[in-house]
This record gives sequence, C-alpha cells and structure tokens, in this order.
Amino acid sequence: MAVVDAGREPGKAWDFAGPADVAPLGAAIIGYRDVGGAGLDLRVAGAPSVTVMIEFGDREVIVDDAAGRRRLDGFVAGLALEPLRVRSERAACIELRLSPVGGAYSLLGVAPTDLGRNVVAVDDLWGRRARQLREQLADARTWDERFVLTTSFLAQCDRTDRAPDPEVVAGWEQILAARGRVQVGALAESLGWSRKRLWARFESQIGLTPKRAAMLVRFRSAVDGLLAGRPAAAVAAECGYTDQAHLCRDVSIFAHGTPGALASHHLPAIAGHRHRAWGKFFQYRA
Repeated sequence: MAVVDAGREPGKAWDFAGPADVAPLGAAIIGYRDVGGAGLDLRVAGAPSVTVMIEFGDREVIVDDAAGRRRLDGFVAGLALEPLRVRSERAACIELRLSPVGGAYSLLGVAPTDLGRNVVAVDDLWGRRARQLREQLADARTWDERFVLTTSFLAQCDRTDRAPDPEVVAGWEQILAARGRVQVGALAESLGWSRKRLWARFESQIGLTPKRAAMLVRFRSAVDGLLAGRPAAAVAAECGYTDQAHLCRDVSIFAHGTPGALASHHLPAIAGHRHRAWGKFFQYRA
C-alpha cells in the first residue's frame, strides 16, 4: 500500500500521510499527528460521505455537535446537515470517508440513517474491537503499518449482506456525477420509480431526501470553489445556484456562516505545504 507521507521534518507541526491508494469499498483514508503541539480546532461542514475518526494517541478529541460537547476516542458521523466542531490538544488520528451507499452499510454494520444527526462513538459501534485497533495503531511505527491495520480491520467488519436498494445506489451516483444539479422528478423517472417512492427510500436508507442529498453534494462542490479562492458569484454560477443569495442560504444551512467566512479559512499547512488531501476531509479550519 503506497501512501503520501509528509514525514516528521524538524520544526514542522504535523506528520501527515495519505490518502491510502487501496482501501475497502472505496473508503478514503488519511492519517495525521500533531507533532508540534499546534492543537487541532476544526469546524467541519457538511460532506457527502460518512466520516470515521479514530484517535490513537493519548488525548481524546472534543466534539461539539447538536447533542452538546463530548470527549471521545473516536466517532462516526453520518450525512449530517449541521456543522461539527472537533478539537484536540495533540491529535493523532486515522480518518476515513465512506460512501453512504457502499462502505457505510457493509463496513459499519449500520445504515447512515441509523447514525442520526449526532456523532456516534466508535466504542459504541465496534466495542472492544475499536479499543484493540487504537492500541495497535499506537504501537505501529509507520503510516504504512497503520493503514494496513485499518484496512484489515475494515475487511473483518465487511458484511456484504447489508446494502441499499440498487436504485438508491444509482440515484446517489447520478447526484454525485451531476454535482448535485439534478431534478428529483427526472431522477425518479430515470430509475423507474415514482417520486414518492424515491423520496421514501432515500430518506430511509441514507438519511436524506433526494432534494437534501442534492443540496449537500452541490454545497460540497461550492466549498471546493470557495477554498480555491474563486469569487462567490462565480462559484454560485458554476454550481448552478440561482444567484449568489441562493449560495449564501446553502452555506448558512450547512456551515452556519457566509461564503466569505468559509473562503477565509485556508487549508492548514501540513509539514511545510498545504496538502490537497486535507481539504478533501476537512471543510475549513477555525
């Protein structure tokens, strides 16, 4: 398994690696450690994937979500519409992003809708196995070893008997391919379902209606543009928003902020450079 490893260069704040080239069911994996004592303070906006964070250092992560503030050794977050705040004094983490119609079902053993609006502790999901994995990750000497351990762990969790309807999978893939610019009626017709049936199956199997799923995917596309430094008006036009005010409404829904505030949170420098993979995982930094 090949990884991009930024290494522990003298005077650098972060030890960063990933994404892993090989992961089960399309799961993307990165790893990072705060080796300079900079601390982690992230406001994570909506993303069209299920997020798993596993802390393997000696510090818990502090998570603020709709349920309040908790100290956890790791968590799973579904397709939340509310932003999260994640903090740690000295983070050492493996993080995964899973497709809500693929890996989330077979690897986590639950449907994204079962995760609810708040994060779920990995200990509640995987029990003793989660604690054993954290111990193994802490003992590992390289990121390659940690990624192999994580991949093997996920393979052991894989339950191929759990899967959403093929039409839900196809509908989700169409939404992703169109970057959220789809009409629900046309989507239902392409799948051979009624609008009502599509709405009900999406909501019961991935936790969002087709309309909300499309909004989330389009928002993620807009975030990429804003973080790249493009003007909000241009991003709104490129992503199919009616106007800039329409973009502002979605940013307010998913990030509790404005496009300008979101764009001002540049990607953190990892081991002396801004690593592109970091931006794919964390939406913006506080």
